[in-house]
Amino acid sequence: MLLIGLILPAVLEPLMHSLHLSAVSLAASEPGASDARQARSRRTCAVAWAVALAVAAGLGISSGALADQTDRKPRTLAEQLIHDVKEGKIQRDDQDEGAVQELIVKRNIPITYQYINALMHTPNAFGPGVACVVCHSAQDASKSYRGLDLSTCNGIRTGSTEAPKRAMFTPGQDPKRDPLIRRLRNNRMPLGVSFHVPDDTPAYMTVRQWIQDGAKNDEHYEKNVQPLFKTANAFAPDTPACTACHMSNQEPPSFHELDLGSHKGVMLGADSVAKGVDKATKVVIPGNAEASGLWQHLAEDRMPPGISPSENRDHPNTLILMQWIKQGALCN
Repeated sequence: MLLIGLILPAVLEPLMHSLHLSAVSLAASEPGASDARQARSRRTCAVAWAVALAVAAGLGISSGALADQTDRKPRTLAEQLIHDVKEGKIQRDDQDEGAVQELIVKRNIPITYQYINALMHTPNAFGPGVACVVCHSAQDASKSYRGLDLSTCNGIRTGSTEAPKRAMFTPGQDPKRDPLIRRLRNNRMPLGVSFHVPDDTPAYMTVRQWIQDGAKNDEHYEKNVQPLFKTANAFAPDTPACTACHMSNQEPPSFHELDLGSHKGVMLGADSVAKGVDKATKVVIPGNAEASGLWQHLAEDRMPPGISPSENRDHPNTLILMQWIKQGALCN
């Protein structure tokens, strides 16, 4: 509005001046121009100015309006919420995660470490299970799994200290695909695999090595890798074949539009229709199994250990933890 207020007078004044000159010239240029015609020309200018002023008024352009715009204070969080409700900008969502998204995430409410610390020490904070610090409370790998200390802010930011050492996330970045959030959200596949199933059996190692070797579409893939995705119980007892849920790039029937029934489908990745082929989520990174979603889903257990795959992946506290990380994972 302020920009329009500055631009409109600069545009209208030359225009009205031009109209005035044109009307006067028209009246004076014709021989024997009557007083009536000159009067009509004056009325033309007057009408044009009236229209211009009406447009400006309709746009709210006046010195008083501009002053109001300048002096208006930003809305408080509560005022903005009331405004958004009145404007119909908030969709009703009876789920807790919907409320967290609307009231906290979208409004970028600062998340304190004090709250994050409470989550790490509280049972059932991210779903049914023990508190995170029961298994991850020190950087001593003889006392804490992977030498991961989730009992302190520095420990959370440092990550796993047992080789291979790795950070759990990058402060200030979206952590959705980083280890900490992956382990809270992603179910191990095939769906139903228990946490006690080892991930170094021949079937697992065949897939991992294939990725490490470049994920080639060759005879080895056709004879040794592809059949694993199409065979029930290939990775664990009483589990379906991968292709039972991921058989085409259409959803439905294939979850995440992921086709594990062919090399082309595997390399295309997930959500190729929803996102577009060029933006599909790659599940295989040739030469890097650890960074490949396919391997992560096969090998990584969801936390807390034993949690049912039917539990909400977008638990409200998981969303808040993600927001804390996006805000820089500050310790104060």
